Formats: sequence, structure tokens, C-alpha cells
Amino acid sequence: MSRPLLALALALAFFTFTFGVRSFMMWRRTGTTGFRGISGRVGSLEWLGGVGFAVAIGLVFVAPLAQLAQWIDPLFAQSPPWLDAVAVGLMVTGALGTWWSQSAMGASWRVGVDDDEPTTLVSNGPFRWVRNPVFSFLMVSLLGFTIFLPSALSGLAMAVAVFSLEVQVRLVEEPYLRRAHGDAYLLYERHVGRFVPLMGRAR
Repeated sequence: MSRPLLALALALAFFTFTFGVRSFMMWRRTGTTGFRGISGRVGSLEWLGGVGFAVAIGLVFVAPLAQLAQWIDPLFAQSPPWLDAVAVGLMVTGALGTWWSQSAMGASWRVGVDDDEPTTLVSNGPFRWVRNPVFSFLMVSLLGFTIFLPSALSGLAMAVAVFSLEVQVRLVEEPYLRRAHGDAYLLYERHVGRFVPLMGRAR
């Protein structure tokens, strides 16, 4: 199997595993898939964060397809086997960590927010160390993907994802959680890092 085809298969497995299966399990459990759409008015930063995340996911699939069609060339002709092992390890670790984080959220798992739908403040599992572990582990997988299939498009996917998740967390999810949970969340964000343990804590 060629490298772009393998990268495409791994990306498909990741999103099927962490979003497709997860949303189906959520629907079986609660009657809803957990998807709440894109926040903010069209053109706002909040809206751009949601759209950007969707674009980043799209680029993850476009990048290997573009190489298969020979529209773009990889940045490097060949990677050493140890680097491929690191890349695949990051992708697998990210997928398992994403699933772990989603499982810790239970019925509170959502994609997007709804002010009229309060959820429980989750602080168990990986949420003991990081406030947004789903996004943290997703970025671990995306880093592995970029290392495994280095190209302008995979690098762009990484950059767009970082920007979009920063906007989504800072301008959409954290304000919502402060409104929904008040002092409990303010105390939580003072002690727990945003994406990395001990980093990004509120002052």
C-alpha cells in the first residue's frame, strides 16, 4: 500500500472511530448525536473557528488524495523507518486518547455548544490534567499524520486546525462553560491547563 493510501486509510479510521462510532453510541444512549453545529453569526471569529475546523478535517482527506492524483509532491522523498514509527505511534496514541477523553465526558460529550442545554462539568479522567483533552489528543494524531505525510496540504491542515481550535476554545467553549458553571469552572480553569498540563491556566 502506498504512503498516501495508507495515510488516507488511517485518517478515515480515526474519524470513523472517534466521531462516527462515538456519535452513534451517543445517539443510542441519549437520543441525540451530540453535534450542535457552528456557533456565532456568519463571518464572526466564533463562526470562523467552527468552519475552520471542518476545513482542517477536509484537508486531512484532500492531502493524501492530492498526492495519489500527483497534484502535489511530498516535502521529502523518503522518511526513515523510525520516523514513520513515531508518526504512526502519535496517530494511534491520539486516537486512543481522544476516545478516552470522549468516554470520560459521558453524556456531556458535544461538538459545539447550546446555551439552552446545560451539561455536567467534567473533571475526571484526562480532564484532571487538561481542560480540553479531546482537542489535545486530536492534535497529537494530526501531528503524526503531518509527519507521516509531509506536504503543503497536510501542513496547512495542521495550521488551520490549531487556529480553529484556539478560537473555538477561547471564544466559544470557555465562555459557555463560565456561564453554565460559574465559580466551579473558574476554580477549575485556575488549576488545570487548557491543552497541556499546567499551561494555559486562568489567572
